[in-house]
This record gives sequence, structure tokens and C-alpha cells, in this order.
Amino acid sequence: MVRARQSRLRRHAAYDTLLKVSGAIFHSKDPEEVVLMTVESMKTALDVKGCALFLVDRRTDQLELAASFGLSKDYIEKGPVDASRSINQSLEEGPVAIYDVADDPRIQYPEEAQKEGIASILSVPVVAGGQSIGALRVYSAEPWEFTLDDVNFVQAMASTTGMAIEMARLYKGLKDSIEVLKQFRDPGSRKDTRRTPYEGVPVSVARETARKETTV
Repeated sequence: MVRARQSRLRRHAAYDTLLKVSGAIFHSKDPEEVVLMTVESMKTALDVKGCALFLVDRRTDQLELAASFGLSKDYIEKGPVDASRSINQSLEEGPVAIYDVADDPRIQYPEEAQKEGIASILSVPVVAGGQSIGALRVYSAEPWEFTLDDVNFVQAMASTTGMAIEMARLYKGLKDSIEVLKQFRDPGSRKDTRRTPYEGVPVSVARETARKETTV
């Protein structure tokens, strides 16, 4: 009974986050803000260990990290992520749920994942312009049998993020999605992000959202 109630509360929080963050994302023309909002909001809404968003570099066949939240520097810098080895089905075939990272051949760095305290991973494709441009991954510290609601929520966020990245790419006149990474500032140069009523949304975007809402 308690577990069912917690599941309902988490589901309500997740969809509330989806509505709020989706609106804020589409008000932002900065791809860095888009990916930061996505990973921070996902971790908060699902109450998981961490979240990361990767973009595919087709020239090297590697997944390049666009943003992460809740994961250690050691894990982030564990080594190159091979698109053909790291849960590769989630790039082309759809969502993939890994229940036990210690016993699944689709995990490229199982020992590093266990050391990080990761038990389960959900990976969904990020699609833009009809093709997969990356992956959005949720990391749980406890074994998690992801429900259809969980998968649908993460996929909805991934789809929203993919469209926003594509819009930001076009706005900035970039050739392809991986080029947006070159627009990102060095993490050490970022100013501290203050929180707003939109969990994980930068103040600049929330203010712009509020301004537009009051002028409609």
C-alpha cells in the first residue's frame, strides 16, 4: 500500500516536472541550458542517483557527454563511451532497461558502475529530425524494475530535449547536433545556478517564461 502510494506521488511529480520544464526548455535558445535543465529535473523528479545526456559523434562512433547530474567526476571520466558497445540498442531500437549492471553484457563499464553505486540504468534515445542524436540515461542506486510510466516519462523528456536541441542548433546555425557541445562553457566557469519554482530551471529562463505569461 505504501509502495503504491509512493509510486503515485512520484508519477504526479514526474508529470508536473515534465509540464513545467518543457515550457521552460522551449523558451531557451541556449542548448547548454536545455541539457542542464533536463538532467537536473530528471534526477529530482524521479528521486534517483543521477542522470546524464549524451550526444552521438558519428565521426568517432562515440557518445559524448553533454551534461550530467548526481554522478561523480571519476565515473564521468571513466573512459570513452562507445556507441556500439554501451547499451547500443537504446540509440536505434528504443528504450532499454538494465536491472542489474553487474550482470548485463550491454554495460561497457560494469566495474566502474558498481563502484559508483549504480544498480540499474534506463536508457532512451534522444531523437531530432527523425534520427537518433543521443541518449538520455537515468541511474538508480537500488535495483529498479522500471514501469511503463517510468519509461514513458523519461522518453517524453528525451523527445522534448531532442526537439529543443534541434531548435537551438538551427538558431545558432550549427551543422549538426554534436556541434552544440562546442558551444558549452567550461564547467569551472559557470556561475552558481539559483533555484526557481521550476526545479532545475535557470533563473533567466524562468523570468522569461513569467514575462511572456504576463503579456499574453
